[in-house]
Amino acid sequence: MDKPQRSEELQEKIHDKSKGNQELIQRLFTKVRWVFQQELLPLLADLRLAILLLLGIAILSVTGTVIEQGQSLEFYQVNYPESPALFGWLTWKVLLFLGLDQVYRTGWFLSALVLFGLSLTACTLTRQFPALKAARRWQFYDQPRQFEKLAFSTELNQESNSLPQLISTLQKHQYRIFQADHALYARKGLVGRIGPIVVHASMILILLGAIIGAMTGFTGQEQVASGDTFQVKHITEAGLWADNQIPRDWSVKVNRFWIDYTPDGAIDQFYSDLSVVNHDHQEVLRKTIHVNEPLRYHGVSFYQADWGVAAVRVHLNQSPVLQFPMAQLDTGGKGRLWGTWVPTQTDMSTGVSLIVKDLQGMVLIYDMEGKLVSTVRAGRSTVVNGVTLAITELVGRTGLQIKADPGIPLVYAGFGFLMLGVVMSYVSHSQIWVLEQNGWIYIGGRTNRAQVVFERELIQMVGLQK
Repeated sequence: MDKPQRSEELQEKIHDKSKGNQELIQRLFTKVRWVFQQELLPLLADLRLAILLLLGIAILSVTGTVIEQGQSLEFYQVNYPESPALFGWLTWKVLLFLGLDQVYRTGWFLSALVLFGLSLTACTLTRQFPALKAARRWQFYDQPRQFEKLAFSTELNQESNSLPQLISTLQKHQYRIFQADHALYARKGLVGRIGPIVVHASMILILLGAIIGAMTGFTGQEQVASGDTFQVKHITEAGLWADNQIPRDWSVKVNRFWIDYTPDGAIDQFYSDLSVVNHDHQEVLRKTIHVNEPLRYHGVSFYQADWGVAAVRVHLNQSPVLQFPMAQLDTGGKGRLWGTWVPTQTDMSTGVSLIVKDLQGMVLIYDMEGKLVSTVRAGRSTVVNGVTLAITELVGRTGLQIKADPGIPLVYAGFGFLMLGVVMSYVSHSQIWVLEQNGWIYIGGRTNRAQVVFERELIQMVGLQK
């Protein structure tokens, strides 16, 4: 056998094998499409599955509301001990294993959202779109017996009624009319058939926004003294892809923190004057925030959440201003106090403790035996241990909660479309058929809601009720 003949046989074998592979792929594709259309799609579109998924999501959401989210390990160990276990089984180990400390970011919660979204999509494709297509399709009735299956039908004598007169009446009632020879079809309220599709689409949009927020958003907390500049570093919760959302090319400076008090000494409101600064320390945005009035920049929101006393500034005799940090004291739940120790001798052999409960300026001074020896307000001085102690200023500390959720715009848009879709769904889709034949006018109609109102309207239009 010569070489050209071998080459032709080899090419034929390669061609046959390639053709066989293509046929195998085609059969496999056909089988997968059949399974999807005949088994998977009907299962996803099943109303029972959608209700079950919605119930599961609701239960998980309640769990995430009841159980504190994003707390430290010590918090869960204290509040969910192994003995005695809550409900006999819920301990901190079980809670962390199931991911109940971060319910909204767990794989099974996100999987439930995805499945519910797929179920809504399948229902929309297999039911809502066909229903809309059927509603848009118009046809004429050419046989009187066809009117018998309608919810409301009647017959009129052609001598006292006419088709043009009926057409004019239908037009006045905002019906769209299609006419052919002696038959007529009229409809209105097609938007009522579009409403359920908008509702489903809005819910899918909300689910998509929730998933994006869980995967790319983060939550953080910062405690910053007045005058300090910080970057977001203390992240308490973060999605798998949240790294790109955490700001690294800009910082925030706390220009000033202060509290407004009521006449009786209670806190009225606390404020933080914040500036966003770039790498060159140039201010690009400045805003004073308070509760429910955050600073927003590049998708990151800074909320006023807490406050504290960061430090106290004092003079000892003729010394320059000295700043001592203040720490929050453990009072056993009997209020908030901050304290520090100030030496009154250079060898630190003696000193006094300064205690404050707020930023109003009143400072309590205790000696080393724990006795109250004096009280003084910011801006004034007193003598302790033979030293003149002047309180220059109490430095406040702002507590900021920081959040970034790229899915929020989608969620808001979804709720907006949801309200619109619900309103649209209440619009009745009404259909009327008319046939003029053998001296009689046959009229019938149906609607998807407000049946009684539709029948009264139709009765008035055909002139049976004056």
